[in-house]
Amino acid sequence: MIRMADPAARHARVGEAVERAVIEVLRSGRYVGGPVVDTARARLAAAFGWAYGVTTNSGTDALAYALLALGVGPGDEVIVPAVTFFATAGAVARVGATPVVGDVRSDLPLLDASRLPLGPRTRAVIAVHLYGEPCLLPGLPVPVVDDLAQCAGASPSPKNGTVGAVSFYPTKTLGAAGDAGLVLTDSADAARDLLLLTNHGMPEPYLHERVCGSIGSNSRMDAVQAAVLLVHLDDLPARIALRRATALRYDAELPIWVRRLPRHASHALHQYVVRVPNRDAVRSRLAASGVDSALFYPRSLANQPALAGFPHAPTPEADAYCAEALAIPLHECLSHNEVSQVVAAFGSHAP
Repeated sequence: MIRMADPAARHARVGEAVERAVIEVLRSGRYVGGPVVDTARARLAAAFGWAYGVTTNSGTDALAYALLALGVGPGDEVIVPAVTFFATAGAVARVGATPVVGDVRSDLPLLDASRLPLGPRTRAVIAVHLYGEPCLLPGLPVPVVDDLAQCAGASPSPKNGTVGAVSFYPTKTLGAAGDAGLVLTDSADAARDLLLLTNHGMPEPYLHERVCGSIGSNSRMDAVQAAVLLVHLDDLPARIALRRATALRYDAELPIWVRRLPRHASHALHQYVVRVPNRDAVRSRLAASGVDSALFYPRSLANQPALAGFPHAPTPEADAYCAEALAIPLHECLSHNEVSQVVAAFGSHAP
């Protein structure tokens, strides 16, 4: 089976360096914080084009702490796109605010800037740069949180200017060996606040303060994950080049009945997603040919049971998109022959 992601094959690309870095951390005795984490903060922030990075133990935590740094809390509303992973809305609810689902564009599953459901209680908007496609929302009257979970390697990295959040889940283009995340900011004051929020609000041992109106907690990236990420970061340009080459082949070789999504030049190539009629039959055809596929995502956030009762605008574009979207393998470990096999598995005519 040609897999959607292959973390083991990816590890083999840089395995010797990763294992050496991990052993150095284990031998150092510095497992929480320390110089490896400090280096990761600086290098990862620079890679995404921000001045400061604060590491966290997951991308979900990164979103929540980004919102807390903006002072978002109970009584506030935060607009989220209808097409995204649940954590985007879950992080809003976790800080006590209300997620408000907005519909996406007709051509791309990104927030439609012309139809944002802004209201008097809107405190922020989360711009999800889905699949690595930039979602730029200039001129909004509220801060924007950039969800950059799928944007590693974008050039330039998209930015709406306030604060960003990243997931380093293992299947991401830049992935750790477990959960890990990062909050990004260009403000030294915000970076200080975030460091405190993610470490129990503790400016000195056993002194705990409220920060941005919130009580801090523990969301520290461990040094092992930081070491893994630093090695994978060195391999990132090569990964993006390989993914881009595969995407260009798909662009040119997939049959005409497969609808490609438009792609900005700075797209990070995290996923290659198409729209197809009769999607279940297409997936069955691919599987019969040994090709994996995935649904990112099978339903609008507006239709998630956990969000029942929260306000949302109608999402007809998201509903139409979610009924047709299909992701196919796109990663740096695909061989030339495997890409050919994926293309051939579609067949010349729609099922």
